Amino acid sequence: MSEAINPVGIFVPVLVIVALTFVAFVRMAAARAAAVRAGQDPAYYRAHLGTPEPEATVAAVRHYGNLFELPVLFYTGCLTAFVLGAVSGWTLLFAWGYVAGRVVQSLVHLTANNPAHRGLGFVVGMFFIIALWVNLALAIFARL
Repeated sequence: MSEAINPVGIFVPVLVIVALTFVAFVRMAAARAAAVRAGQDPAYYRAHLGTPEPEATVAAVRHYGNLFELPVLFYTGCLTAFVLGAVSGWTLLFAWGYVAGRVVQSLVHLTANNPAHRGLGFVVGMFFIIALWVNLALAIFARL
């Protein structure tokens, strides 16, 4: 006999991505503070004009911004699954798969920043977000 899925469980992977976003914000703030301490003109941050930020700072800023792009589909998918009562084992697998890909992408982006390795994390995450939405589309059409 299989155990019933608690639909609230869909919010645990959401919490991981939210936590990752907060970590990325702190990382970005620390990178910018370090750049200013190293001589970056603080006036640069008024309009982003002048001497460009160091590469590590740009990567941290870009990474933080990325967490407001594709993850929007993740958040929306998880909320949709919950509202529809469509949280299944597959839904959770796809959500956690997206989180795994996103965490790999983040770790690479904020460390070695190898585009090939970072891209692999992105592709894995994209595969799982597509799977999540196909799963949701099937659940939606089944209710029409």
